[in-house]
Amino acid sequence: MRYNLIRKMDIADGPGVRVSIFLQGCEFHCYNCFNSETWDFEGGDELTEEVIERLMELCNEEYIQGLSILGGEPMHPKNIDGTTKIAKTFKNMYPDKNLWVWSGYTFEVLKKRKDAEEVLKYIDVLVDGQYKDELHDFRLEWRGSSNQRVIDVPKSLKKGEIELITK
Repeated sequence: MRYNLIRKMDIADGPGVRVSIFLQGCEFHCYNCFNSETWDFEGGDELTEEVIERLMELCNEEYIQGLSILGGEPMHPKNIDGTTKIAKTFKNMYPDKNLWVWSGYTFEVLKKRKDAEEVLKYIDVLVDGQYKDELHDFRLEWRGSSNQRVIDVPKSLKKGEIELITK
């Protein structure tokens, strides 16, 4: 698995000051994607144990509220094992910090995928759905188009129905 970029202080991808990792590889190729340089599964750099350790060290700062995993597509079958490893490591080390993940796959699709079962246990917030340029709205927080949803994953799993986060 590969990654494109790590931001050690990100204020755009979730609440508060966060660490963000942009994974490499996506097959959706949404029109006008803001991150098309992450589409190539062979681009970027290899995600090694050392990179994950460095990522976790960045999250250790007191002012860091959480970790955001974006892409590319973190939940693609080629990336899901790495996403799970990052998520599990993060939540084990920082149980009081929150984990946000962006995915073009919907929550309903991910719940049916056996390979996504474990990672969903660690995600606090999932922003789901493919970006749709015709539904783009600059006023939306944490998402690019109005079809995308900001989902409270633990509540949704517990209730058995989607619990949206609205502000």
